Amino acid sequence: MSLTIVPCRLGDANVFIGKHHRHHGPLHFHKFSVAVVDERGLTRGVAIVGRPVSRALDDGWTLEVSRVATDGVRNGCSMLYGACRRAAFALGYRRLVTYVLSTEPGTSLRAAGWKCVGEIRGKSWNMPGRPRVDKHPIQNRFRWEAQAA
Repeated sequence: MSLTIVPCRLGDANVFIGKHHRHHGPLHFHKFSVAVVDERGLTRGVAIVGRPVSRALDDGWTLEVSRVATDGVRNGCSMLYGACRRAAFALGYRRLVTYVLSTEPGTSLRAAGWKCVGEIRGKSWNMPGRPRVDKHPIQNRFRWEAQAA
């Protein structure tokens, strides 16, 4: 099966995320999105890239791959991570980060040339001064990074 990377609108990526992402929902903002399509033009996966959620990483030179989802197509995730990396660096960004749950192996990231840079402790966004309902898994995650050469 032949796969190709194509541009993708945020709305279309969000529809795919809603159907295929295991634990996160759609996003409201992004810098860019890409899709992987098969030879029939059928979307088999998407990735959404935006500003880092962490204020400490939001330095103007860093982007975050916020969502990646596929329908299980072989090599789809690796292709998407690689495409996001190439696009971000072509736009002049110097670093790209993403997070995976501690229960996920990160095989696609490793295949796309990313490096695991550490474990992030899981915590709730719910605070006494600002109550929130957690809509994501509260568990440790690994941060992966790709840096421009």
